[in-house]
Amino acid sequence: MPAHDHNSDGPEDDVNYRGHPEKYVENYELDGSEKGVFKVEPYKSELLPHWSYADPESAEESAKKLFEQYETYRENDDFIGMDMARKYCQMGFTRAMRYAKYPGGKKYDDDGEEREPERWADPEKREAAKIFKRRWDEIRHDERYQTLKENHRNRTQ
Repeated sequence: MPAHDHNSDGPEDDVNYRGHPEKYVENYELDGSEKGVFKVEPYKSELLPHWSYADPESAEESAKKLFEQYETYRENDDFIGMDMARKYCQMGFTRAMRYAKYPGGKKYDDDGEEREPERWADPEKREAAKIFKRRWDEIRHDERYQTLKENHRNRTQ
């Protein structure tokens, strides 16, 4: 399978993944990454409005809404939706941790060199990250999620 440039618009960006779940693995491997989080429709439109990691309060509300959406997808055996909710929780964690470790969230300096992380540059972002991590772990360890992931992988091979 050819590698896709996930930063450019391509034919995979015009797919309704709810209507064509088989295309999900073709375009976005089931590798635990955040790939496709801003492209996979209609899930992006359903999840992105709830995604915020500005502070612990907004992270709590965000993670709660993302998990509620996850449960709706779960009730409907909608693995793509479940995986996308997982990606948003994971991304909440990774983005908040970047701000927790790097002032202003800037991992690289103006010359492109990676900055030395600080411990903890932004304690509020660290708390926000922990909130998302709990939900991300809850989803990843959900037996139903694991079963549907394996079924989806097997159907598309």
